[in-house]
Amino acid sequence: MTLEELRNNSVFPVGGENVNYAKYFIGTSYLNMISMEQVVIGNVTFEPGCRNNWHIHHADKAGGQMLLVTAGSGWYQEWGKEPQKLQPGDVVHIPANVKHWHGASADSAFQHLAIEVSGENCSTEWCEPVSDEEYGKLK
Repeated sequence: MTLEELRNNSVFPVGGENVNYAKYFIGTSYLNMISMEQVVIGNVTFEPGCRNNWHIHHADKAGGQMLLVTAGSGWYQEWGKEPQKLQPGDVVHIPANVKHWHGASADSAFQHLAIEVSGENCSTEWCEPVSDEEYGKLK
């Protein structure tokens, strides 16, 4: 799926280029905040091949993140585990304090809703990029 096809078929607007977090991504991503009240929800769109760095959603209690895949094809991986292919309709529950990354497949744009799970003393730690070598091994 191309970025243009995704834009034309997305239920949620793609939003602007994600410049505030660009240093934590390889490739170009877009962000449209769907909700900043009650539950924080961002619509994140990745161009083909784009992925975020390894990162951790820290929390002392509860916290974490949920991903609801809405379009395209992508990947999710937790540190020390095998990568998971993602398709529309997939739901990923990311517990607090788990190092992980997510992003688009090499040949498809990708979109998900990122839902912040409320918790105590929540913060995000951005870690190293997913190397081209690691990413290139994805099937």
